[in-house]
Amino acid sequence: MKVVFYSFTGNVRRFIKRTELENIYEITEADATMHMTEPFILVTGTIGFGEVPAPVEQFLAVNHTLLRGVAASGNRNWGNNFAKAGVTISEKYHVPLLLKFELHGTSSDTLEFKEKVVNFDESYGRKALQSY
Repeated sequence: MKVVFYSFTGNVRRFIKRTELENIYEITEADATMHMTEPFILVTGTIGFGEVPAPVEQFLAVNHTLLRGVAASGNRNWGNNFAKAGVTISEKYHVPLLLKFELHGTSSDTLEFKEKVVNFDESYGRKALQSY
């Protein structure tokens, strides 16, 4: 599964680098409207008071149909807004929130995320979100 990420401060980039995953793509402000051709898992930081970064919003406006899951970084000092961008994206696009991690994450965060990506099943989390 492709992993797409956005890193405002460098924390998410450091996290992704430590996963040693190979199929990755970094969103930049210059190419936030790039069209993806395969399903992906998104990793993003949270800015301001729990907000989704603007380049991520622009990217998802174009590519949300291929989004399969999300993970988010944040700072626990923000309390309820910790990694809230992930919660917002998960709820808006009805995809599972795979992980919330602080700053650039711990070794166990990295391993947990990598395992979830490698073993990702597209039906993961969808049953709970699906209306009958």
